[in-house]
Amino acid sequence: MRRKASGSETDNESSASPKKQSASSNGKKNTDEKSDKLLQSYEDSGLHSNTPLKEEQRAGSNIGKAEAWKRSAATGTSLGKTPLDTSLVPDHKVENMLGHHYTQRMRSRSPWSCSILTFATTLLSAALLGIIAQSFLSRQIDPKGCAMSYMRAAFAKFSDFDTEHTRFASKYSLYLYREGGIDEDTRVKGIPVLFIPGNAGSYKQVRPIAAEAAYYFHDVIQHDTNALGAGKRALDFFSVDFNEDITAWHGQTLLDQAEYLNEAVAYILSLYHNPHRSIRDPELPDPSSVILVGHSMGGIVARTMLTMPNYQANTINTILTLSTPHARAPVSIDAEIVATYATINKYWRKSYAAGTPEQNPLSHMTLISIAGGALDTIVPSDYANVASLVPETHGFTVFTSTMPNVWTGMDHLAIMWCDQLRKSLVRALYDVVDVGRPWQTRPRSERIQAFRRRFLTGMEPVVEKKLPVEEPKTLLTLEDDSNTIEPQSERFVLRSLGQSDRPKVHLMPIPPQGAPEGRKFTLLTDQKLDALGDTNNLEILFCSLYPLQAGQASSFFSMNVDLPESAVGSTRLACKNAASDVIVLPASTTDSKNAFDGGDPFFYLQYNLGDLAELQFVAVVDKAVELTPGWVIAEFSSSSEARIRNRMGLSRLLSNGMRMTLPPNKPLMTEIRIPALHSSLLAYHLTISSPECGNVEKAASFAPLLRQYITQPHESKYFVNARSANINLHGVSPYMPPALEANLQAPGVTLQIWSDPTCNCTMEVALKVDVFGSAGKLVMRYRTVFAAFPLVIIALVLRKQFKVYDDLGVFISFSESMDRCLRTSIPMLFLSLTFFAIWMSQPAQDHWDVSSQSWLRQTANATQTATDFAGNDLLLGSQDLFFWFLLPLFGLLTVGVCIAVNYATLVVTYIFTLAYTQIRSVSLSSDGGRRTATSFTVTSVRHRLITITLLLLAVSTAVPYQFAYAILCVVQLATCVRSLRLAEDTHSAQNVNFSNYTHSLLLVLLWVLPINLPVLVVWVRNLTVHWLTPFTSHHNVLSVMPYILLVETLSTGRMVPRMTGRTRHVTNLLLLGLAFYAAVWGVTYAYRLHHIVNGLCAWLVVLHLMSDGVLRRLKAWVEGGHIKKRP
Repeated sequence: MRRKASGSETDNESSASPKKQSASSNGKKNTDEKSDKLLQSYEDSGLHSNTPLKEEQRAGSNIGKAEAWKRSAATGTSLGKTPLDTSLVPDHKVENMLGHHYTQRMRSRSPWSCSILTFATTLLSAALLGIIAQSFLSRQIDPKGCAMSYMRAAFAKFSDFDTEHTRFASKYSLYLYREGGIDEDTRVKGIPVLFIPGNAGSYKQVRPIAAEAAYYFHDVIQHDTNALGAGKRALDFFSVDFNEDITAWHGQTLLDQAEYLNEAVAYILSLYHNPHRSIRDPELPDPSSVILVGHSMGGIVARTMLTMPNYQANTINTILTLSTPHARAPVSIDAEIVATYATINKYWRKSYAAGTPEQNPLSHMTLISIAGGALDTIVPSDYANVASLVPETHGFTVFTSTMPNVWTGMDHLAIMWCDQLRKSLVRALYDVVDVGRPWQTRPRSERIQAFRRRFLTGMEPVVEKKLPVEEPKTLLTLEDDSNTIEPQSERFVLRSLGQSDRPKVHLMPIPPQGAPEGRKFTLLTDQKLDALGDTNNLEILFCSLYPLQAGQASSFFSMNVDLPESAVGSTRLACKNAASDVIVLPASTTDSKNAFDGGDPFFYLQYNLGDLAELQFVAVVDKAVELTPGWVIAEFSSSSEARIRNRMGLSRLLSNGMRMTLPPNKPLMTEIRIPALHSSLLAYHLTISSPECGNVEKAASFAPLLRQYITQPHESKYFVNARSANINLHGVSPYMPPALEANLQAPGVTLQIWSDPTCNCTMEVALKVDVFGSAGKLVMRYRTVFAAFPLVIIALVLRKQFKVYDDLGVFISFSESMDRCLRTSIPMLFLSLTFFAIWMSQPAQDHWDVSSQSWLRQTANATQTATDFAGNDLLLGSQDLFFWFLLPLFGLLTVGVCIAVNYATLVVTYIFTLAYTQIRSVSLSSDGGRRTATSFTVTSVRHRLITITLLLLAVSTAVPYQFAYAILCVVQLATCVRSLRLAEDTHSAQNVNFSNYTHSLLLVLLWVLPINLPVLVVWVRNLTVHWLTPFTSHHNVLSVMPYILLVETLSTGRMVPRMTGRTRHVTNLLLLGLAFYAAVWGVTYAYRLHHIVNGLCAWLVVLHLMSDGVLRRLKAWVEGGHIKKRP
């Protein structure tokens, strides 16, 4: 018997239809049974079958379908196969029932159909996406305060760093920076610093920092004999030209850069050994290490260098990174980049887990990570956290809004040129260098303390106070009339300086040790505090009665201060200067708008009573001799007054908000701890209200100043003239690994409020969750979800299409399948995933009014067991029970996106179809509307085989398989265009089936395309710089061969066969497996989705081979002997 064209039914099946009809009609009794029989008769008749319609039907005969069936029943003729048995249903119902069924059938086949449910879902999804986008772009936006930097840059290229030193010399280059007019000698002379640009970055990005270093040395350091004696010298900034390589998308490129940089470090160090290339003092030791400064992915390259085989031990001991995603890869679309991250992070964690410094190859290392905060929309600043990689003794993460005199967030590029930040960076570098040591830096413990003092606020517990360990260096001699002793329990307030014609000392007695309620000393002023030897108007000393020891001479002191000069019968105090511990705060006045506005800052001192042991007085020395504007407020306050802990859970905070009233006798600084505020996914709005000081004589010296901070990472934000504030943070974040060390400090946000206590008025503090502002926080944390979750939806929809096709022989359209899935499988899957997430979650902290002490106990217990650094890799990367709703939310958003992409793809396909119709005309009448080799394909079999062979050969040798994949997407689009044209021209059921099938597979390919495009872009970028060396990865032919075979098969017009036996379950399980994996691991390991879909394509190729008879016997064995030919 001759087999019909692909997609048609066989004659055997056609002749069997009357028998089925006769056997079934004998058992029908009621109207419903008659209706079912009628529809079955209609289906068997051929109106929906794959047999081509007669010519008069395709020409649009005026005879109605119901009337035609009646005529065929009366005459005994057939319009296709089986005549309609009109005795089953009364005549007046025939036309209505068949018309309704015909409408349902056409809707299931039409790719443009859209049900009310689908439309409503898309509309709701679009509305939610609009809210999220509007929130991200306009709500909870931190102000920008970076000042522009200027320089006169000059670069000297090291042409002799060639292929004799590195195999990448033809691709990369090494430069030395020099500032025009300041330092134009291209010979090295100081301390080597190597700058590493980030993803698609330029070597010229080093200019702001290098220029500031040159000016700072030229204007300050070289004139400071103490600094020169401490080993401070000019910094030689080197920079690498990577030809704007894209490292974030390609792991092999990252490894290549790390290999090149290790060779560059060896070359840089060799320059200092060459007297012709160096003007360095020959008495100094030759450098043995280089300081690294990395921007973005350059920081990852810096850490990778230590894991490379060509790394020379101890040539790197200090790494500063700017906006670097340390914790995890910014995208997981490349297997090599994910593996590289896993390797280097494991190496760093394992090193610090070693028991002794001798076993730790990184014991000398200092790693500082600087993040820009919420303004960085390129890399989530949460990923800059290094708490999971290094202990606090070797590194930390700090946000730019925390750093003194910076006090502003910044975006991904501004962090390189921001004037405030570059000044802080350069001064920190000069704090840690020491040219007198071979490794060119101070010891690690001193480096980490220097970075803390320069980058942190000074109020953190990890910042050591200098006052307790210093020796008294000032001998203060006082007459009775030159000083006043304040009562011990009273607050000291000085509203102007120079009230007398000579310096005056105000003494505050220090409470005895062991005082109740844990008292502490705080002082705030708008005057700069004098260091030893300075001549400003205000000096703060901490003193004890002199002599400290019997027989101690006054020559022991660096400075003697006599007030007045006649010291007969006077009191002498041995004092320590507190200027080294001063904390700089942004000025807050009634005219202030932002912390970074400029102007003279405030100066703040804070000591616990234990830091002031063996001291009796605080001496506030007013050195002004004429009336000078300025104020000083100082006090000893108890912890119970200054520290408030709010135990409200997040659920209550969300529903009711928080409101508290601070009493009139509040201390200078009030601290409010809210453990429930710890998640980076929520934003809040804070309002502070208090009446103005009514008495002009008691007008407030300053406006309220608010500091919001967390300790891990170190993120602080200041709000001057604080009346309202937007509170958002980078605390507990999705997909982040846990810290190496447990943070024993209470979690959550702490709010510090400085207010003038002399106003003696209450203050209202109100906090509420900003729901719409929180929506925008999902963008940076979950934008990669849309690389994985769409495949969840696509897999479920395709599964439904195959299920209906195997059951009824109708390959319904994507839109109709989406409508059916929205009623069953999609809600069920996301409901199951939600319950799975709830089961795996843990109420991490105070969500349901659990006290913070229990969280601390859980943390302490967790440190006793091995830390699971991959615990947050699943689903949406959070074990927080409070955010259970995010899974159905992203499911809804993804459904809307998939529907929109479906219709957009249909529009593009239709446009190309119209163009194709104008270019190529194909006559189908001779083939009866069927897809044959002459009517569908555009090339011969031989030509296709040659094309496939050449493509596979190219993939195995020269081009990455992502290039072949992109070509396949274009070919599949062309197949969809031809199949859509055939379906529209012929209205044949078999062609409509095939068009829906090819369109659905095109959508699958398009959603996998974003996973492959980045590597393709890297490859094209390499070609543009004439780097023709093939990738060592991405040349596996098996990674793309099933795609090629499937797309080639579809290009010939072959429809996948129906499966009626056990093989149908394989397709079902493969698609379910794809959906489950994409939902659970897709975000963390997105690159694997390509290979899973590749396996699905391999199975579809096997099904096509079965239909061609190649595997007919295997199919018969699997299905138990029942073979159903292609419909």
